[in-house]
Amino acid sequence: MPSVLQLTLILLASGVAGVVIFRYFGLPPILGYLAIGVLIGPHALGLANDSETVKYLAEFGVVFLMFSIGLEFNLHKLRAMRTIVFGLGGSQVILTMLLAVPASLLMNWIYPISWQAAIALGGALAMSSTAIVTKLIADRSEIETEHGRNIIGILLFQDLAVVFLLILIPSLGKNPGDLFLALTAASIKITVALALIFVIGQTLMSRWFSLVAKLRSQELFMLNLLLIVLGMAGLTEHFGLSLALGAFLAGMLIAETPYRHQVEEDVKPFRDVLLGLFFITVGMLLDFEVIHQQWMLVLLLLIGPLVFKFGLIALLSRAFGSSPGISIRTGLCLAQAGEFGFVLLNQIDGLDLIDPALSQAVLAAMLLSMFGAPFLIHHSDQIAMRFSTNEWLLQSLALTRVAAKSVRTEKHVIICGFGRSGQSLARMLDQEKIPYIALDMDPDRVKEAATAGDNVVYGDASRENYLVAAGLSRAKAVVITYADTPATLKVLHQVEHLRPGMTVLVRTKDDADLGKLQAAGATEVVPELIEGSLMMASHVLLIMGVPMRKVVRRITSAREARYSLLRGYFRGVADEVDSKESWRLHSVTLLPESASIGQTLEELHLDNEGVSVQAVRRKIGGSDYVKLELTPDLRLQANDILVLSGNSEATDLAESKLLG
Repeated sequence: MPSVLQLTLILLASGVAGVVIFRYFGLPPILGYLAIGVLIGPHALGLANDSETVKYLAEFGVVFLMFSIGLEFNLHKLRAMRTIVFGLGGSQVILTMLLAVPASLLMNWIYPISWQAAIALGGALAMSSTAIVTKLIADRSEIETEHGRNIIGILLFQDLAVVFLLILIPSLGKNPGDLFLALTAASIKITVALALIFVIGQTLMSRWFSLVAKLRSQELFMLNLLLIVLGMAGLTEHFGLSLALGAFLAGMLIAETPYRHQVEEDVKPFRDVLLGLFFITVGMLLDFEVIHQQWMLVLLLLIGPLVFKFGLIALLSRAFGSSPGISIRTGLCLAQAGEFGFVLLNQIDGLDLIDPALSQAVLAAMLLSMFGAPFLIHHSDQIAMRFSTNEWLLQSLALTRVAAKSVRTEKHVIICGFGRSGQSLARMLDQEKIPYIALDMDPDRVKEAATAGDNVVYGDASRENYLVAAGLSRAKAVVITYADTPATLKVLHQVEHLRPGMTVLVRTKDDADLGKLQAAGATEVVPELIEGSLMMASHVLLIMGVPMRKVVRRITSAREARYSLLRGYFRGVADEVDSKESWRLHSVTLLPESASIGQTLEELHLDNEGVSVQAVRRKIGGSDYVKLELTPDLRLQANDILVLSGNSEATDLAESKLLG
């Protein structure tokens, strides 16, 4: 039996290993945690056990996950997506639970199941994995597609339904005569809690956070945040409700304050680490002996719910106006089990509603369905094309609409993404009578903009056929306005494949991925932050009396040098570093024993390391440091200060080389 410290080290080491391996293969970390839990659990290698201490810590992972979901729920978001969330999502959860009762009758010849247990299991099986699905469709740039919006809407309702199910399932464990009374009492409790929290708590919460923020103490802010989350969880537990419900309500309260985004970032480390621990403990529950003995039942519980959920979601999506292809994609992406299904299954086990052996079989089937989710989502397009008779026709019609818009144009501009940047560019092009065609994946935006007369069509610019239909062979330039670098790289890859050497202008947030985008084929990369700095500098120079011609010359020279003089900046403790490729400025002071003393800049060959020397400062006589003229034969001396420019990894290597 390992000690608490040994158990903690085993969990941390195995968690790191699992995440590294699954990240390497581009799979969600949640699958890594589950796989590691299965491997080190008492039913496999036996390195760790699901002790009460581990279970208690893991429960806090669910608490912080529910808090994060609460932060995402606000009235404006729910109102905008009400048809999808409450219509499509509500129908899916309610019908899954209701249809679980007749389905349970078919299983009576294997395991007798009460109607209460059937409803509880239906609630657990109705859940899909928010963590896996959102990660995978975001990587595929499908969040803003029609099926992406259906998926997000259904997941939102599922997350919201968990709050009700956490109250309902304990009530199902009571006598049928007391069930109505228990549900009524629970409903009164939650109604009173919501009324008190949103009428009194919202005002108090906003004022209290303002007071804490004014003290400008990060430590105090974090302590206050933990106190509110755990305090609300403890309060709801005291009234006979769940810890997760209190955390969810705390998240909804803070979502209405101006500090929502800061809170969301601050709580992420706690949430992700503890949630990872929760998934490891779920994996530990898997008993291979039960699977070996009941493999037919596990297979039935895997295939049955997968097919059932896929069919139900696809039919409901069709009923709510989606095309067959969109409906099939929505069903495939949500057919698997979800993380909250495990939470509800643990609750069902605690109430002894089902046989432990059946619980193990259900758990195994849920885990296997989650492991299969990435493969279903990856092949969803091919499956939709195969089984939807008119999907090819719809795709052809969409491509025809794109081609019809571009067929009479040549030497035009293809705008990929019609957000704020794309629309501003389109207006400028219109004023100069320059033809363009814009591709965008948001159907609402496309509909409104096209109605207003803009030359925009629905289409995915990362797909070869849409670029061909947009007239890439006749176009003069392509402009990619995406804020997301991976999505931009996909488009660049297609453009480079179809028409090598094409003029491609790319918008990016800053200079962190500038080199990567240029290497992928971007002719020009426009970093918004640097361009904003240039505009600010030009206005200041004009105010200070510098002639307009000189200001324009300086701005032009900075752009012609590909922003090399402006790339990077001296980073502080509070600055976020996106990756090792992120560009920065770094000062290095040479010591008397440094290896580079007596060498010239040319002899050091720092440019081979991907680093340039922006300045050399030297103390001459008793005077202050002065900036020396940069020449290849400048010989370095002790106490010289070199200002290096390059990415984080390169400047660190250059510093090591200079100091020796």
